[in-house]
Amino acid sequence: MSATATEPAATTTLHGSNQDANYIPRGPVEAVLTYFVPPADGAAPFNYVEKPPPGKPPHNYGTADHNVTINDIRGHETEYSLDQDAFEVLQNIPSAADPAFTDDENIQSVYYPEVEKVILENVPGAKRVFIFDHTIRRSHPGAARGPVTRTHIDQTVTSAALRVKHHLPDEAEELLKGRYRIINVWRPLNGPVQAKPLAFASSVSVRDEDLVPVEHRYPTRTGETASVKFNEEQKWYYLSGMLNDERLLLKCSDSGDVPGKRVPHSAFVDPRTPPGARGRESIEVRTLVFG
Repeated sequence: MSATATEPAATTTLHGSNQDANYIPRGPVEAVLTYFVPPADGAAPFNYVEKPPPGKPPHNYGTADHNVTINDIRGHETEYSLDQDAFEVLQNIPSAADPAFTDDENIQSVYYPEVEKVILENVPGAKRVFIFDHTIRRSHPGAARGPVTRTHIDQTVTSAALRVKHHLPDEAEELLKGRYRIINVWRPLNGPVQAKPLAFASSVSVRDEDLVPVEHRYPTRTGETASVKFNEEQKWYYLSGMLNDERLLLKCSDSGDVPGKRVPHSAFVDPRTPPGARGRESIEVRTLVFG
């Protein structure tokens, strides 16, 4: 938790009835998060991004569910920062992108420049932004990708450097001499969020020993993500009822000398979600930030 942050006060007050389909769960909640369990045979953990080769499992590690307290930072948004906690909330961010977010050309031509502008204007020291991909998640049956209910970090120190070399090979040697960060810009598409909100842990509450590198195997290359082992000292948060004009910055890696270097995160099932609530839809844009 940030040194200046105040823990949101626990409350049992419900904001409306959770039998109302429009009810938005708020306040601290006890919920289940899914954590990493090492492979039983001691092998290096791996995960295939697409269909695994014949005879290979999609991944070779296990998972375990733990009940944790997830605190709501609504009303305390400004108390957390990228350099301290590895996450930060921005509010009142307009967008001219097609609100359906179904056209990749529109996303790249309109929304990408908006994301770049948001980072350059709000991330201290940022001088250059390179956007390397985005993912849209929807909760309806048949969606290409849904919310991920597993604690993880998208990149590691190793894979961050590999990303620079992969995407900017001609400049990588020089760029790697300076500060470089991987920052995801996350927002809902159909807010306010009611179901499967995103939980994130303050970086300073997570030990390096809690994080396990996992080979992320693509068809033509291998990257690396980090899975998270359970530790009751981790401090988890969410932003209740997140809106379409809010942005959550999630830092996956940082070569700079700051406390907040990486933020574990996961969607979670809020037990207070009302019957009939709309399924969460979101977009995350992944960026390399230099400076």
